[in-house]
Amino acid sequence: MEGSELDKRRQAASDFLFGLWQAGAVTDRLPAEAMPASRREAYAVQALVEKRSARPRFGWKIAATSKAGQAHIGIGGPIAGRLIAERAFDDGAELVFGRNRMRVAEPEFAFRFARDVPPRAASYGVDETLAAVGSLHPAIEIPDSRYVDFAHVGELALIADNACAHEFVLGRAAPDSWRSVDLAAHPVHASVAGKLERDGSGVNVLGDPRIALTWLVNEVSGLGITIKAGEAVTTGVTMTPIPIAVGDAVRADFGPLGSVAVTFRNS
Repeated sequence: MEGSELDKRRQAASDFLFGLWQAGAVTDRLPAEAMPASRREAYAVQALVEKRSARPRFGWKIAATSKAGQAHIGIGGPIAGRLIAERAFDDGAELVFGRNRMRVAEPEFAFRFARDVPPRAASYGVDETLAAVGSLHPAIEIPDSRYVDFAHVGELALIADNACAHEFVLGRAAPDSWRSVDLAAHPVHASVAGKLERDGSGVNVLGDPRIALTWLVNEVSGLGITIKAGEAVTTGVTMTPIPIAVGDAVRADFGPLGSVAVTFRNS
């Protein structure tokens, strides 16, 4: 396919998905003429969605970092999405529940970079990646999708729809002692006030949140993109996603690493 036709297909996918987000609507699938033909092209559709933001990118997310999550949506590994600044919030945020259809909150380990991580041919290792990190944060992701049945549309359609990225709450930075903590074994406790208690740990995030972070760095590097100083990366849900509804108050407790909370109102 020639460049101009490829550009038209990417733009068509971006326009279609953005229109659905703006209307709070959903679709069974991307139109055939808008469907990305490759993983790289699907990420290019993401980039066009990001360009609609008036502010610099807040960071990145990883979806499907557990085998159960990958099996649920029928893909063979994790995928990356962009965190849009207008949809990123601080600890204690009160968010409008709106038309969210996935209706889950996901407690996650998030990392914030202290310096740029530029793209390169050689893969980044875990230690090198962590050396570029400035802080660790407890976080809650609130995903959503523009597909009626997101579990069966396939990897390329999910990537194009920004890997189900929607809203994101970043907690305060953990003490610097986090660098000596075994994040794979570190427990996370979540609660919905008056309704639910749930436990998880870092092992559910590709075996270790630090491994997941390194995967994301290399995925983005392969796209020729620099992760900028100040950007956050949230590494994937540490437990079975928590069902939420209007009026719920969600809290994720990471013990000595801190906690993060969010509440949901109707309008």
